[in-house]
Amino acid sequence: MVFDQPPLGSPVEHEHATAVLLLGALSVFCCGALGPIAWALGRRALNEIEEGGGRFGGRVQVLVGYVLGVVGTCLMVVFACIFLLMAISGRA
Repeated sequence: MVFDQPPLGSPVEHEHATAVLLLGALSVFCCGALGPIAWALGRRALNEIEEGGGRFGGRVQVLVGYVLGVVGTCLMVVFACIFLLMAISGRA
């Protein structure tokens, strides 16, 4: 009989944990267009970590990258609106 128990030992870091963190940080500091990618990839990785039952680690990295991706996306939208308003007013 097979039981669905978490594996023994320390969990393996999720394969996208570092990528989500890097994309989220880059979206805030230099390229806002990476924000939606970090947002989507982070959401998927968080779901896999939750469903994994302790098999995957790196939840904190993924969560920080996910939040940074959301912030980077919001900043990108705000700056795009400001730029658009400046362009419409003729001051750009």
